[in-house]
Formats: sequence, structure tokens, C-alpha cells
Amino acid sequence: MSARYFALIAGIVYLFVGLLGFVPGVNQPPPPDAPDLAVKSGYGLLMGLFPINVVHNLIHLVLGVLGIMAYRSFGSSRSYARGLAIFYGILAVMGFIPVLNTTFGLAPIFGHDIWLHALTAIIAAYVGWSTAVEADRPRNAARR
Repeated sequence: MSARYFALIAGIVYLFVGLLGFVPGVNQPPPPDAPDLAVKSGYGLLMGLFPINVVHNLIHLVLGVLGIMAYRSFGSSRSYARGLAIFYGILAVMGFIPVLNTTFGLAPIFGHDIWLHALTAIIAAYVGWSTAVEADRPRNAARR
């Protein structure tokens, strides 16, 4: 997959998920043993699986817009994929640490978010770093 199409698809998905988090009835209340948050607005489980709140939704919206904007050029889409890999890799690790799994009380990143963040980081890293070799190779090198 090219970095440009990855950025576009990821951008659309994040934009959709960010908007979905604001739709009433899509979220279920968090379980009683869920960590406490400083920002409780919109706190719940998206589709009963993924912990979110308003800050989490806004982050998804920003990542969605950035992905769609990054689609414009190969360089920016490659940077978007690399940045996404690093960002979500860090969030996946933070999700395992009880003190950090709410990003300092701002956004929940525990439970099913951990494996989703790790998977996103792996895919984004693959696209962000494997496409660099393909793009830097001269176009007529394959014809030789």
C-alpha cells in the first residue's frame, strides 16, 4: 500500500471514528472498575468495546484531518505514517501502565485500545518505513 493511500484511508477512518464518538447511543457507560478520569465528558465505551471520552474523540478528529491533508504528497503522507507509528506505539505501551493508561486523566487508553493502538502502530510503521525505499528508488530501475 502506498503511503498516500494509507494516509487517506487512515484519515477517513479516524474522522469517522471521532465523529462516531459524539453520536448518542453508540457509547455504553464505562464499567464500574474503569479508571477515573479528570475529563468525564463523553466517557464511555465506543460500541461497548473501546474506552473514549471527548478528548479521545477530538484526538481522532485531528488525526483524521491530518491524514486527509497528508494525502496531498508522498513526503507528508510518509511522515504522517511514521508519526502515527510512533504516537500509537507510545500509547500502546502507556495503556499497559496503570498510572499512564488514562494519559494523565485526559483520555482513556486501556482495555481494547491497547491492541488497537499496537496494531495501528505496526501497520503505520510498515507503511511509513517500507515505502521510503520504494519511493527513493529510481523509476526506471525496475526496467533493467
